Amino acid sequence: MVRVNMDPVKSMLELGNTCVRVVTYEEGEALTSAVGVMQSLGLTPWVWSSVQGVRAVGGTSGEAVKMTENPAAALAWAIGRAREPIGLITLDLADRLEDAPTLRALREVIENFRIEARALASQHVPGAQRRIGPRLIMIDHTDSIPPAIGAVSVRFTPPMPDDEAITATIKATARRLHSQGVLKRALMDGSVQRRAVEVLRGLTLRQAEQLIGEACADGELLNADLESISHGKRRLMEDSGVLEYVDAPASLDEIGGLERLKQWLRVRETSFDPKVRETTGLVPPRGVLLLGVQGAGKSLASKAIATAWKRPLMRLDPSSLFDRYIGESERRLRDALAQAEAMAPIVLWIDEIEKGFASAASASVDGGLSRRMFGTLLTWMQEHRAPVFMVATANDIAALPPELLRKGRFDEIFFVDLPTPAIRRTILGIHLRKRRQDPAAVDLDALAEASEGFSGSEIEQAILSGLHEAVAGGGGSAARLTTEGLLKEIRQTKPLSVTMREKMSDLRKWAAERCVMAD
Repeated sequence: MVRVNMDPVKSMLELGNTCVRVVTYEEGEALTSAVGVMQSLGLTPWVWSSVQGVRAVGGTSGEAVKMTENPAAALAWAIGRAREPIGLITLDLADRLEDAPTLRALREVIENFRIEARALASQHVPGAQRRIGPRLIMIDHTDSIPPAIGAVSVRFTPPMPDDEAITATIKATARRLHSQGVLKRALMDGSVQRRAVEVLRGLTLRQAEQLIGEACADGELLNADLESISHGKRRLMEDSGVLEYVDAPASLDEIGGLERLKQWLRVRETSFDPKVRETTGLVPPRGVLLLGVQGAGKSLASKAIATAWKRPLMRLDPSSLFDRYIGESERRLRDALAQAEAMAPIVLWIDEIEKGFASAASASVDGGLSRRMFGTLLTWMQEHRAPVFMVATANDIAALPPELLRKGRFDEIFFVDLPTPAIRRTILGIHLRKRRQDPAAVDLDALAEASEGFSGSEIEQAILSGLHEAVAGGGGSAARLTTEGLLKEIRQTKPLSVTMREKMSDLRKWAAERCVMAD
């Protein structure tokens, strides 16, 4: 049985805290561990849920207290038992605290438990016979609680499992499946196990157990099965709606231009070697900010970093963090950053960062939420130690809070400009080959000249439009692009450099003195 490490919760209760809030989605594992904590403190564990009411667990008769499904009634029952050695564990009580009688009852439970604990602590009783007094553990999926409860309780958020915990889960799952006749062997190859641990980083132990079970459906866990685990991990992460796995090109040859950025990446790649850090004290880079016009290739540059360093690329969408409940948005951000650290080494990509924290740069219009979240992000950028390399992209420099641009926040600020003629020629060749077209069959120099002011994405769209015309014009699956057809599509397009000329000119002037050109 997978358990959540609740040793910190036990310490909190032993230090005199009468109420600890455990915020986690792994309710079953947390409950099992919380029961163990209460028993280790010499308390009789009782569990409350809105479905079953109050019931005794953990070696007792399993008796249930009638008419305690209502949270206020359950808490009133606890107040009446405050002088007994009970350990009350509530499930999803935070969801019910908008009800005034329930909130009042919870405050009285905490206060009565505190008074009894102090009375017991003041008694001169030998250590072996000393009682700790009643305690309360709230297990909730959210930390949205009234300030009155936050002031008289402490919060514990279980950390993401480390490699040791994941390894133990893999072994336990393999033994269980072997005993059930699903797996041929209870032990798996050591190299496969190590790779499985790497793939499962960033997931909860329950999720890791689930994916291992799915991969073992054929009776054995082999290297080939790790790909299915990886796909399962992507599915689970997409369901969480916070971090998203992004496919990066297999080679830098698939990315046109960005030569200065590529050279910067090559020079700093060796700093990630533990031996280099140990002998030279060189600290690996922590992140870059990519500025540039829309469609110029900032997203592609983010993928180039993951490709160059052969790391997974995870995208954090700031808009997915915001929630209508107080405190939930900040918690989602903390969870996302904790998950990123657990999955390290990775590249963490925050796209259009100015949109996610726009209100942090001006007078608050959202009650200070953006500024609080921005502060959380800045603190993490400064203090995190896990090998997470952050790539932030932005289109509008004026919308960025000035604190983000302070020296030391990022290792470098790159400006991704519109491609030069030579780079446009390279980009044309790359996208033609992707569509199974022969670059030698068209005049790349003429196309590169005609597409002056085009971004990489606009060049790609011109090729796609030309291919649609060629297919619809009778070419079918054998359609071939021509220079004339592509020139027609290019001439019909008004690039962003024309429609937003003034804004792009101002951005270029700003970047010329403050940024390193990516090309």
